[in-house]
Amino acid sequence: MSGDLIRVLLVDDHAVVRAGLKAVLGTAKDIDVVGEAKNGKEALAQAERLRPDVIVMDLSMDEMDGATATKALTASGSTAKILILTMHTEDEYLVPALEAGASGYLVKSAADRDLVSAVRTVANGDPYLQAGAARALAKEFKRREQGASERSQFEELSNREQEILKLVASGYSAPEIGGQLHISPKTVDTYKQRINEKLGLHHRSDYVKFALKLKLLES
Repeated sequence: MSGDLIRVLLVDDHAVVRAGLKAVLGTAKDIDVVGEAKNGKEALAQAERLRPDVIVMDLSMDEMDGATATKALTASGSTAKILILTMHTEDEYLVPALEAGASGYLVKSAADRDLVSAVRTVANGDPYLQAGAARALAKEFKRREQGASERSQFEELSNREQEILKLVASGYSAPEIGGQLHISPKTVDTYKQRINEKLGLHHRSDYVKFALKLKLLES
């Protein structure tokens, strides 16, 4: 920062939105909007030229979206802190934004109230998240932990059990699976029983759900 002045670059594909954000930030004497960009591609060029302390970044933009621009800025070694400001709620976009390198996440509906404090927070090197973000983070981490546990369970199956699980999930019957693997339908049923006991599966629909979670059916 130049002294105590926080230099900010605004990135949004709507000029009216940028004007509104500039007006909000203009109420703070310690914040100076030094530039604007209408997409991620322009943001990269402006960030290199202007060296802002904070980049307020929208997610949905043409040419280059905010997440891609954030990743590129992080990879380039930019020291600018990136505050995602978007219309999207945290549930779907928060974790990917943070993983891309963002320092904070704010929904646009709260910009008039919280933008100034959010910019100050990330400029000082602290993460900025709204109150509802804790729920979104907990939900995502729980989903990932569950997915890791299921992946571990799958990898503990024998190669033949893994084969049969995928074939059952793909809709093949015991005789059809037996024909493909050159074993009897009774042997297929024995393998299925072992799979059921190890994974807690009971119906073909359970096999399908399990396989889809682990992306086992993708070509």
